[in-house]
Amino acid sequence: MAPELMARDEPILYSFRRCPYAMRARLALQASAIAVEHREILLRDKPQAMLAASAKGTVPVLVLPDGGVLEESLDIMLWALQQHDPDHWLDGETEALALIERCDTRFKPHLDRYKYATRYNDADPDEHRTAAAEFVAGLDARLSRNPALLGPVDGLADFAVFPFIRQFAHTDPAWFNAQGWPYARRWLQRHLASDRFAMIMHKHPVWTSSPDQSAR
Repeated sequence: MAPELMARDEPILYSFRRCPYAMRARLALQASAIAVEHREILLRDKPQAMLAASAKGTVPVLVLPDGGVLEESLDIMLWALQQHDPDHWLDGETEALALIERCDTRFKPHLDRYKYATRYNDADPDEHRTAAAEFVAGLDARLSRNPALLGPVDGLADFAVFPFIRQFAHTDPAWFNAQGWPYARRWLQRHLASDRFAMIMHKHPVWTSSPDQSAR
């Protein structure tokens, strides 16, 4: 068995700072106060230890203390919150998961083809931006009624969706800020300015199997 998969005291998190999937996982781990060994990677130079744990080669990957591996960001969020959920993020979990599913399967493909249009054959970024905007408009309508997506306080849906709205907004900030989404913009800015977001965006040195060779 690879050393990374053997029993250990705390989970290992393979992460990349700017990846929205990794952000949502780190947010839940931070909220649940679960200490992890954070291993920051470069997507262009993935460590063999991570690939041994998860052949899919994307972040986040969480190697559990018993050697189990969680390869999907939402699975990591749910696992962490099931251990400890002091802020009650899992309240209304069914409704939250339905909204997250719409984000991941309907909004995110359009976001990718808008932000990274050159990676896709015949992708029209304006067309995909328009399609992605429909999801944000729906969030704005929700947020016109409550401060958070599913009620008065932030929960699982807010923290799982927020990193992707951040990515969408940062693709063309002037365009995003010109849209008629005052509630969604306010919600986004609140999360961007939060202490929790600042904590999970702390810069870590790039991890290698030889700590003395870690990039700084």
